[in-house]
Amino acid sequence: MDAKIREFFDSVGSFFSGGDNIPWCDRDIIAGCEREVAESGNAESKNESLMRLSWALVHSRHPEDVNRGIAMLEASLDNSASPLQSREKLYLLAVGYYRNGDYPRSRQLLERCLEIAPDWRQAQTLRKVVEDRIAKDGVIGIGIAATAVGLLVGGIAAVVARKK
Repeated sequence: MDAKIREFFDSVGSFFSGGDNIPWCDRDIIAGCEREVAESGNAESKNESLMRLSWALVHSRHPEDVNRGIAMLEASLDNSASPLQSREKLYLLAVGYYRNGDYPRSRQLLERCLEIAPDWRQAQTLRKVVEDRIAKDGVIGIGIAATAVGLLVGGIAAVVARKK
């Protein structure tokens, strides 16, 4: 019985916490990536270093880092040398927008990413997480609206009952 109760509360907790498995990145790793970019010599190594920095930024716990990563990726998206590079940048942008709570934009970028590589499991998994989050936000929104309507109807009923 205790196991069933624990399982119930765990499922409720994961419903409200989000429960995604996207890795986080700390500021030390970001600083190391920034040093790597500054020390990179040729254009190819600089591009690779910038991709690692973008990855670190969009996986940060700090919104300002995530926004910086998004800006870097959006600025470089048109300069992608191959479809593989475009796919990677679209995916990282989707992660950044997911971290910022812009789930519709994240889903849109994942769809573009999956047009390039339809069988890419990482993008499929993130798309499922994003779609679940959009559905959950809708359920919470409906619950808030229903509560507001219930309070309004209850208030009107109380006023009518007092007048009689």
